[in-house]
Amino acid sequence: MLKKIYQKIQKKIVDYVFEVSNRPMSFMELLKINKLYDDKMKVEGNLPGFRLVLWRVYLVFIILWHLIIIPVLIIFHTLLAKLDCHFSILAAIVFTLLFFGTFTIFKEWLYEQITMRLLKKEWKHHFEFFDYEKYHRIVTHIYSEALEKGIPKSELRLFIFNNLSSK
Repeated sequence: MLKKIYQKIQKKIVDYVFEVSNRPMSFMELLKINKLYDDKMKVEGNLPGFRLVLWRVYLVFIILWHLIIIPVLIIFHTLLAKLDCHFSILAAIVFTLLFFGTFTIFKEWLYEQITMRLLKKEWKHHFEFFDYEKYHRIVTHIYSEALEKGIPKSELRLFIFNNLSSK
């Protein structure tokens, strides 16, 4: 039950902060992005077909941040009101660091979510007979092998499908 709620909220947030193009990803783009993702490299500037709307990210993050921080402040208000002002200054510094640090983590999480969504969507388009979860690492390995061998782009699709069908 909680997982479904989390997935719905996640989908709403990702749909809200990204503008996604309807243009399908090319085969070469899919292979490149799949390799970057499997190698745990940054996909942020390399993934075509979407745009992050930064003001929406800030808005969503501030709302989520306040959903967490306000209940904590309400619970500890009497304690915080009695503390020394020097501690309040230090607490403000710590919370500012936490705010910007967690924003960076939140932004990376958003990129990971959109990358996974686009990869799975485009995988169905280009590799319709091969399940993403089972074959994405195999395709990455075959693509790396093709790059090492210097296979031309015109023969790359045939090379990958021949190697996939033999495995």
